[in-house]
Amino acid sequence: MNRTETEHVRDTSLLGFWLFIMSDCLLFASLFATYAVLGHSYAGGPSASEIFSLPFVLLETLILLTSTLTCGLAVVALYKRNREQILGWLFVTGALGALFLALELHEFVTLIAEGHGFQASAFLSAFFTLVGTHGLHVSIGLLWMLFMMAQVYRTGLTNVTERHLMCLALFWHFLDIVWIFIFSFVYLLPIIV
Repeated sequence: MNRTETEHVRDTSLLGFWLFIMSDCLLFASLFATYAVLGHSYAGGPSASEIFSLPFVLLETLILLTSTLTCGLAVVALYKRNREQILGWLFVTGALGALFLALELHEFVTLIAEGHGFQASAFLSAFFTLVGTHGLHVSIGLLWMLFMMAQVYRTGLTNVTERHLMCLALFWHFLDIVWIFIFSFVYLLPIIV
């Protein structure tokens, strides 16, 4: 494959991935709209400000935002073509992502144990659906990260692995942007209003 064919494949792959990200934006937009409609339907139960711990969610947010930085450092290492740094930064990013996911699962388990499960009210159904969908995406990102680490370790830095790493970085940054909206809209807004 000559250089122009390689560039065409790369550009087509990135365009396709951007289209996927846009379709995911539509998914999250519909979940946010659902939460906006149902977010005050408490069915006589507690409101968001009564059950959410802002310091706990702030810790989750800082962990996920730090993983954005480390993912960016993996991309910088990609541009330097430093395989060991790529693997190191992906490992740190994955560890931070796994910690974020563990904290999110802990929050879910705690809410359910306190009687605030998804079936308790429309508000909680919308909450668990929105935040759970984000958590599912983080889980997929973590699996993808493991596969990319194995691919970089085994095959090195080829055009394919570079393209896949760039798509992974776009996906991870997208998840962080979605989380900033979740943090602001779901957790912070009900507490300050």
